[in-house]
Amino acid sequence: MFEFLIEKLKAQPRKIVFTEGTDARILEASDRLLKDSFLKPVLVGNPDEVHAAAAKAGFDVTGAEIIDPANFDRMDEMVETMVALRKGKMTEEQVRNALKKGNYFGTMLVKMGYADALLGGATYSTADTVRPALQIIKTKPGSKIVSSCFVLVRPTENEGHETIVMADCAICIKPSEDELVEIGLQTAETAKIFGLEPRIAYLSYSTKGSGAGEDVDKMRNACAKAKEAAPDLAIDGEMQFDAAVSPTVGQLKFPGSPVAGQANTFVFPDINAGNIGYKIAQRLGGFAAYGPILQGLNAPINDLSRGCNAEEVYTMAIITAALG
Repeated sequence: MFEFLIEKLKAQPRKIVFTEGTDARILEASDRLLKDSFLKPVLVGNPDEVHAAAAKAGFDVTGAEIIDPANFDRMDEMVETMVALRKGKMTEEQVRNALKKGNYFGTMLVKMGYADALLGGATYSTADTVRPALQIIKTKPGSKIVSSCFVLVRPTENEGHETIVMADCAICIKPSEDELVEIGLQTAETAKIFGLEPRIAYLSYSTKGSGAGEDVDKMRNACAKAKEAAPDLAIDGEMQFDAAVSPTVGQLKFPGSPVAGQANTFVFPDINAGNIGYKIAQRLGGFAAYGPILQGLNAPINDLSRGCNAEEVYTMAIITAALG
């Protein structure tokens, strides 16, 4: 999977902002990216402090672009741009204070074209990474919400790999029917970026009317709306997980479905189901989980876990840049 993404980045070199430029995990990942030379890191921080932190940890970030909010030569232009974007919701003084922080400053670097993507959250909370993105980058044209997915990968016996995508496991707590439609379509686009031909299952405790209830109706209706919105995609539901992944069960419970038994993209009813589902796949199914990958933003921006390691920073940087 990563070879596929790296080839994409080699064909279209990009820059990625790291909002925490002195963090040892960021520096280790940046050292590796610079050696690989297909993605250029932009580190937010004081250059002396960044180089000192890198030297102390034993990493070489020569060649990385380091931008200090305290000495940025286009700060007045950045402030003016952000004041206009916030449209009276933040004063100039509030904007200047916000831009002293790496999360806001880094997001504005993407907005102003200094970089193509952003990865933050090694020390910031998810909210502190997502909030500036929503306020400054905003959603793509045609998107009303930001959602998330996890890409899960595990090796197969023939030295290949199996890839599936699950949504929404991290952002939308209790999505409405229309939000579930958008989650499905956004996740299909993400699946394509990873080289998948999406086969999308809207999951439930019911398969094709075997169960009843408000929650079943929501998934059935969302699936119908998604099919109408994207007739070229393979979408079906509502269905149980076994019907989605087992060819035998799928054809027994949902005969004739283009998705049942061979789904690779899964839309869960809510964040409870999604979060539990991907963690079961990760811990018991032997899948490596990459994400959460944010969907629907007008630029590639993603959030790290504060407990991440340098390998996770490296892989999420590749994923994030490839989303553009």
